[in-house]
Amino acid sequence: MTKADKYLVESIYNILQNGIKDENPRPKYEDGTPAHTYFVTHQMRQYDLSKGDFPICTLRPIAWKSAIKEMFWIFQKESNDLKILNEMGVHFWDLWDIGDGTNGYRYGHTVHRYDLFKKRVLDDIKNNPYGRYHICNLWQEEEFKDEPNGLKPCAYETIWTVREEYLDMFLNQRSGDLLPASGPGSTNEVQYAALLMMVAKHTGYKPGKFTHFVVNEQIYTRQIDQAKELIHRANERHLATFEALKNDEIDKNLMPKLVLNPEKNNFYDMTIDDFSMENYKPMKPQLTLPLGI
Repeated sequence: MTKADKYLVESIYNILQNGIKDENPRPKYEDGTPAHTYFVTHQMRQYDLSKGDFPICTLRPIAWKSAIKEMFWIFQKESNDLKILNEMGVHFWDLWDIGDGTNGYRYGHTVHRYDLFKKRVLDDIKNNPYGRYHICNLWQEEEFKDEPNGLKPCAYETIWTVREEYLDMFLNQRSGDLLPASGPGSTNEVQYAALLMMVAKHTGYKPGKFTHFVVNEQIYTRQIDQAKELIHRANERHLATFEALKNDEIDKNLMPKLVLNPEKNNFYDMTIDDFSMENYKPMKPQLTLPLGI
């Protein structure tokens, strides 16, 4: 199993054993029923990309290309236009359309309005590498006042640190749905680890540590069976891996690895075709994960 798989099993056990059921939840399932969750607080995970710790789950297929495309939409195209995202083949945000074809003054809109990425991250890392102000914060109250509709940013802040030849990144997330998005090796970790790789390449460093902090992490009540299935799959994979290792049938180093085209040095020229995923063999079939909207 990957490091992310192990983190995921630990996180599922933690929520199932220690999670608190919320009251009067804002989200609802598609049938209008209140979407209750069990949640825990202050969850932190760390991966060192320089040592091969790429955060992707193998207990179910992760749509890693779609996840990375969302980063292009937010930080490269600096857009909140869902049509642009749909043209990239991604429909993550369709259910959160506020009625004007956008997800509100959020994410890419905020990046563009305040020049949060090129100036405060890319240029600042190049011009003042050991500075401590390399921060991209999408939690902008002015945006919420100007457009109150729309889900407020979940993964809302990145903090970047140069450490000799490495670039490290900290992701701060106020809230996360463990299984479909925020959990170990799922969409959010895959896409922000890829973002770290892109920024490191653009600024002339090697990708280093990726640390992910989630303040409130949840499993929806209608995802409990799926959570237990992931534990079952982890047990199966662990046993298979143990037997293969015992018989010297696999290389311990053959873990999933995301590769970025070494010829691309400009963040704004990078595309999804510059990425390839090696050694990724997720367990199937895919799981259906009902969401609260």
